[in-house]
Amino acid sequence: MAALTVCRYRNRPRFGPVRHFTIASQRADLALPDLHLPKLSQASPRLLFWGPTLIWASTWHVILYQLVEVAAVSAVAWRFALSSILLFGIAAFRGESWALPGRLHPWLALAGVVQFGLNYLGVYEAERYIPSGLVAVLFSLMVFGNAATGAWFFGQPVTRRFAASAVAGVAGVTLIFWPEVLAAGARPQAGLGLALGLGAVVCACTGNALTLMLSRRGVALVPMLAWCMAYGALGLLGAAGVSGSGWQVGHTVAWWGSLVYLAAVGSVLAFLLYFKLVQREGPGRAALTGVLVPVIALAVSAAFEGWRPSPASWAGMALCLGSVYVATRPARPAPRAD
Repeated sequence: MAALTVCRYRNRPRFGPVRHFTIASQRADLALPDLHLPKLSQASPRLLFWGPTLIWASTWHVILYQLVEVAAVSAVAWRFALSSILLFGIAAFRGESWALPGRLHPWLALAGVVQFGLNYLGVYEAERYIPSGLVAVLFSLMVFGNAATGAWFFGQPVTRRFAASAVAGVAGVTLIFWPEVLAAGARPQAGLGLALGLGAVVCACTGNALTLMLSRRGVALVPMLAWCMAYGALGLLGAAGVSGSGWQVGHTVAWWGSLVYLAAVGSVLAFLLYFKLVQREGPGRAALTGVLVPVIALAVSAAFEGWRPSPASWAGMALCLGSVYVATRPARPAPRAD
């Protein structure tokens, strides 16, 4: 699922030395250093592309197994608590220090609470009211939110093609959800699910801007993710305690299995595969994962959650995903003058 996405900014010094970034529809290109993980270095390009694509397409549905037994705030907290432990272990295996400058920890905490706390809490809550595949489609629009934060905070210009794609994407989402609006009696809280999903998208884009700022300051990737996920988990555990819902834990094999899958596979392995794909194949190809994930997620929703697309939904999906593809397609190079 959606987590980190950032944009390419050229010659815009604001938070320190400028690196090069690209628009990636679902995940991040942080101008990453080599991960130095031997098994990933030997992985085929197909594995690096389809691995995170299929993993993230499946996590939208797997989340539902968490919500059967515990409140969303507890489910998200335990997911990222386990993910952070695994990432700290990977950092230690690679010989990377966990210690980061104290001045960065307030930013790490803010990024973690927004990205891995509020963002994912909104996702989990949204899936209580609308099919998980529809939430995945909403997150395909993150590419446009990232462009907006890029223009606002980093001075990245927005092209006409990108602006037109954004309008088309919004129109596509409207078409997808219009049958839900008309069938309000059958799904009376679909509007709430839509609002929660859109709120999660806003939090994800904000978290991406914070992550970009940290990466520009030279923070190593794995320790940065470990600390951000740890702070996000701590924030949610604190919220669970204050709200009175308590620190709930599931008791079935399905709950524990889905937790381990979401943490180890959906939040650690998928990110590492994706980052290696960015390093080897470039951010343009990596961005295409964000176009395929919602399509597969909707197919899962149709198969396991009883969602049945209408003609308007089909048209909306085509318009939405087509707009994302057009927005992330590299611009043609200018013709050379002879």
